[in-house]
Amino acid sequence: MVIDVAATFVAFLVAAWVTQVIDFVIYSPGALGHVLFLATVNVIVYAAAKMYSCLWEYASLDESMRLVAASLIGTLVGDIVGLALFGSRFPLRVYCVEWPIFLGITASARFAIRVYSGRKSWSIFGVSSAGMPRTLIVGAGDTGSLVVKRMLACDSAVSGCPVGLVDDDPGKIGSYVHGIRVVGGCSQIPKLALALKVEQLVFAMPSATKAERDRVLGFCMETGLKVLAMPNIKGVSLDDAWQISLREVDVSDLLSREEIHLDAGRMSYVAGKCVLVTGGGGSIGSELVRQLMETLPDKIVIFDIYENTAYELYHELLPTARDKGIELCVEIGSITHLPALEKCFEDHRPEVVFHAAAHKHVPLMEANAREAVENNVFGTKNVIELAHQKGCSHFILISTDKAVNPTNVMGATKRMCEMLVQHYASFSDTIFAAVRFGNVLGSHGSVVPLFKRQLRAGGPVTVTDKRITRYFMTIPEASRLVLTAGALSHGGEIFILDMGEPVSIWMLAENLIKLSGLEPGKDIQIIETGLRPGEKLYEELLMDEDEPLPTDFDGIMVSRAIAPNDESLNARVQNLAESLSLSNSEIKMALRCAVPSYTPQIES
Repeated sequence: MVIDVAATFVAFLVAAWVTQVIDFVIYSPGALGHVLFLATVNVIVYAAAKMYSCLWEYASLDESMRLVAASLIGTLVGDIVGLALFGSRFPLRVYCVEWPIFLGITASARFAIRVYSGRKSWSIFGVSSAGMPRTLIVGAGDTGSLVVKRMLACDSAVSGCPVGLVDDDPGKIGSYVHGIRVVGGCSQIPKLALALKVEQLVFAMPSATKAERDRVLGFCMETGLKVLAMPNIKGVSLDDAWQISLREVDVSDLLSREEIHLDAGRMSYVAGKCVLVTGGGGSIGSELVRQLMETLPDKIVIFDIYENTAYELYHELLPTARDKGIELCVEIGSITHLPALEKCFEDHRPEVVFHAAAHKHVPLMEANAREAVENNVFGTKNVIELAHQKGCSHFILISTDKAVNPTNVMGATKRMCEMLVQHYASFSDTIFAAVRFGNVLGSHGSVVPLFKRQLRAGGPVTVTDKRITRYFMTIPEASRLVLTAGALSHGGEIFILDMGEPVSIWMLAENLIKLSGLEPGKDIQIIETGLRPGEKLYEELLMDEDEPLPTDFDGIMVSRAIAPNDESLNARVQNLAESLSLSNSEIKMALRCAVPSYTPQIES
């Protein structure tokens, strides 16, 4: 502000001298007060245009245009209001000369910050590393441009010295992005990394298709260098984009498919409704709540036994909920505690229920079959019965591919839940359906976080069996599938995502090591530990009796597996209930009777 006030006085004095009216400006009564008033107007206009709150070390064309506009508006407003207050004005030619001088001084002061902030990254002779890793940026679009600008500005969150960019657009090769040359196409990454003595790669193609991502990251892994990534900045404001940090590229970037988008037209079944999410603080449940924000329900109730994650999610989403006019509530309780569930249904009267609460860790449930059956089967039965009794419009169960021909307690309990859903769908006015998918990347206890912890500890990375494969999907993908299933369901369906080909866990571990710039078997060892109790080599998505049918939503199939009759199911449930006081092995045998496709592993 001090500089801007001084710039106003200097600009008017120089303009008066150039236009030969210096005597008028100096000796005219009230001239000093008039100029001081004009300086005040300039400061007010600059403040309104946020010229004092910009991060000028990151300034770009947007800030430049706002600066030009603010200086011009300040000059015009000062002249008009000054004439009204003082009854006189400076000659027009003074303003014509004053404005560019004032703009030049104020702009120079601000962009000196921009130049000074990047002094370590570049010089008149070109880019210098100054101890930062020499970086090849993959992608010369908006994201790649942002990476270069932030590196040149010595941004600690995007650390590196850009020595080149690569892009598959032939029109960009040979051109420059903020003074850094686009040196070739993506297929040349291994050769260019060697020639330019690159120390790290930054993947700046967040909008690439899966095929493009797989191909380009394959070239990146050939270099043996660490690969970082810039998250997608599409739809993010410029100020927010400057706050995003580089992150490590991990296997989720290789495994994730094309993003599934919610069809807002299908979401009328939750819009304006009260929605209950059991297990709402967990990996899937919390993402469901986040996705639900976009469908504009009237109220979202997070029901969870673990208060810490529910508390964190509540405070994360509360500002968004307020902005959208959504009431957000948290209820702490267990689905096995019927009074707590009944109170939740009475207090909030949910119309749509997403049931994500469950025990899911396979080895733990093998050793704790009673808890698995009580929570997963009878807890689910509690929620199902209340949804039916209270007249909810929809009940969607989160199931798993481990429910198909299960060899473990967890999978068998989830298959039993599917049968309960099918049973109630046969007579209830509530639409009951289940959604079955594979392993969820990044969820609590999933294999990728385990590999990362082992990698940070220096290895070894452990795989239970070199032959083991799994289906994978991301948490947002799983959550969108659940919401879409509710829109597609008419009752009794088990929805299944087309998950592509199963992934080798051994290869997944190798790729994670390579993306960290290390060599499998040399820098980090991978060892086999043997299959865990209840673990299968291969997972399945469909049972023998399943008849998968396509839906009108690309990538989603529906199975109408045969539901057990009322008498048979009631007998199975009763037998299971009576087994809860028995030994772990006896509970497994009772579960075997309830779920004929289950092959238990009985402890000797």
